[in-house]
Amino acid sequence: NAMDIVPKQKTLIVIVGPTAVGKTALAIQLAKHFETTIISADSRQFYREMFIGTAKPSPDELIAAKHHFINSHSILDDFNVGDFEKEGLNILKNIFSSRNFAVLAGGSGLFVKAICEGFDELPYVVNGIREQLNRQYAGEGITFLQDRLKAIDPIYFEQVDKANPQRMIRAIEVFESTGKPFSFYRTANIQKRDFNIIKIGLNLPRPELYNKINNRVDLMIEQGLLEEVKKLSPYRYLNALNTVGYSELFDHLDGKISLIDAVMKIKQNTRRFAKRQLTWFNKDKTIHWFDPSNLNEILDVIGLAK
Repeated sequence: NAMDIVPKQKTLIVIVGPTAVGKTALAIQLAKHFETTIISADSRQFYREMFIGTAKPSPDELIAAKHHFINSHSILDDFNVGDFEKEGLNILKNIFSSRNFAVLAGGSGLFVKAICEGFDELPYVVNGIREQLNRQYAGEGITFLQDRLKAIDPIYFEQVDKANPQRMIRAIEVFESTGKPFSFYRTANIQKRDFNIIKIGLNLPRPELYNKINNRVDLMIEQGLLEEVKKLSPYRYLNALNTVGYSELFDHLDGKISLIDAVMKIKQNTRRFAKRQLTWFNKDKTIHWFDPSNLNEILDVIGLAK
C-alpha cells in the first residue's frame, strides 16, 4: 500500500462516549502505550473547585499519565469553548513537537468538536430579536417557529430538532440579524487540522452502562459530594454548577427534596445525559465504536499496535 510509505502524520487519538463508560482508564492505557499525554475534553473538569461531582481522574490516575485541563481553571474564570480551542491547540502543538501521538478524552461533544474541527465564526446578533421571537413563540406556538425557519433556511430546517424551540429561535435570530441563514455559518469554515485524527467511541450494553452510572453516583455520595456542594453554595448562580450532580443537591439543601430523592434524581439525570451524549456522538460517522475492554482491537485500529 503506497500510503504506508508516506511519513506518518502526527496523530490525535480522540476517545469519546457516554459518562462512566471508561474513557479515563482507556486514555491512560493509550497515553502509556504511546508515551504521551492526555487533554481532557470535559466541560467541567477544568474547574478546580468541582472535584467529586465531575468524576475527575483520581490522584493516582493523574500520576499515571499527564493530563491537561484538569484543575486548570477556577469557576470564577471566564473560560469558554472558544478559549478551550485556542489553548488546546497550543498544547497539542507542544505535545507534537516531541511526540507522534496525543490523546484527547472526554464526553463533551462541543469541546471535542472545538479541537477536531474548530468553530464556525459565530454570527453577531442584534439585541431584542430573541425576546420578540420568544414572545411570538409564547403566543403562536412552535409551528410559528417551524414555518418561519423553513421559509428562511430550508437547509438548517432539515437538520434541526423541530421540537426544540431554542434551536429554532437561535437560527431565526441569526438570519434576522445578519441576513444570512444559520446554515451558512455552520458550514462556512471547518478548519482543516494539520494532524491526523482517529476517533474511538466507547459504549456498553445499556443495562451495564446504567449500572456503572448508578454505582458511580453512590460512590460520589460516599466520597462527600454533599459537602462539596455545600461549599459551592455561594457560587450556585454560575452555569458550571447548574449541572447534574450539583443542581439536584442544591434542591435538597433548599429543603425541596429529600437526600434519597436527590440521589435518585442525579442517577436519572446522569442516565439521560448519557443518552444525549450517545445521540450526539452517533451522528459522527467517523467514530470507530468499541467495548472499553477491547484494547487490542483499539490499538489495531490506531494502526500501530506494537
